[in-house]
Amino acid sequence: MTTSSSLQKPVLLLLLGFLIVGALYFAKPFLVPITFAAFLAMLFYPACKWFETKRMGRGFASFLCVILLVIIVAAILSLLVWQLSAMASEMSGMQEKITKQIESLQLKLQNTFGVSKDKQEQFIQKQQQSAGGGASTAASSFLGGLGGFLVDSILALVYIFLLLYFRTHLKKFVLKIVPQNQQETANKIMYESSTISQKYFTGLAKMIVVLWIMYGIGFSIIGVKNAFFFAILCGLLEIVPFIGNLTGTSLTVLASLAQGGSGNLIIGIIITYGLVQFIQTYILEPLVVGSDTNINPLFTIIIIVVGELIWGIPGMVLALPLLGITKVVFDNIQPLKPYGFLVGKEKKKGDEDLMTKFKKMFK
Repeated sequence: MTTSSSLQKPVLLLLLGFLIVGALYFAKPFLVPITFAAFLAMLFYPACKWFETKRMGRGFASFLCVILLVIIVAAILSLLVWQLSAMASEMSGMQEKITKQIESLQLKLQNTFGVSKDKQEQFIQKQQQSAGGGASTAASSFLGGLGGFLVDSILALVYIFLLLYFRTHLKKFVLKIVPQNQQETANKIMYESSTISQKYFTGLAKMIVVLWIMYGIGFSIIGVKNAFFFAILCGLLEIVPFIGNLTGTSLTVLASLAQGGSGNLIIGIIITYGLVQFIQTYILEPLVVGSDTNINPLFTIIIIVVGELIWGIPGMVLALPLLGITKVVFDNIQPLKPYGFLVGKEKKKGDEDLMTKFKKMFK
């Protein structure tokens, strides 16, 4: 009897965890836009508050924040389109180089394995015919996904406006459902959650800009064509932790190969990637982003994997700030403090951030 009662709590917690994961998975179409909107609303809250100090109404201030977000996104997309239009003039040359590389590969296959060019072309035609239906299905799914993305983007903008406009009402609601003796803790949780979200996303924005500069300089020095475009691409993909930079660098390598890049150029791209990663990990992240989320590396990787399984790429983007807010909740509620300790980093004696070390060194 004692054994069964001792097992009851872990089993219930495990069951609750599975229920939460299931609810998050099936409610993805609703939760992803409103979660993005909530984080962006917290990010633009200081700007909204500043607009209101200039004697603007809350509705107009919230609307200005939405317009500001649209302008920022439009500016980034314009940069990408501008660079893509510059690349379009080189597409014919790239096609010729790719054709020559394919012909060279066909000749090697013929000389090495004795497979004639006619047989190779017949095999390619069969594969194209069998993949014809798959290509049409992929095109229709892409168009459907693009339409869904546009709808979610519009919904997110509406949510951002409403969350900024009704933020006081929502805060009062939270305080009303919390007992009187716990309202101070609830206020602290809301404040710290908002602060973590703002610092995480502003730090990420600064990091992306710095990565644009570093990749742009590095790719230009080694001679990558359209270096600015690939620098922007690698920087923007930083939004997806761990995988983003690697994906951007891989695309740069493939594009350089398609443009007839030499082996030295590919090695230069890989060296540039390694140097940027070193500077980012050991200098920029402690200096620009800091350790505001304060999550240990084990749970950083776990939450990103779980986020991808539940919500796909949006889950990977939102995983770290969501876990950071969850840790704030754990740290401020007494029964949940062990879980906050488990997820967070254990501070050892002598551990200091980079800024503190710099201050001590110059002092």
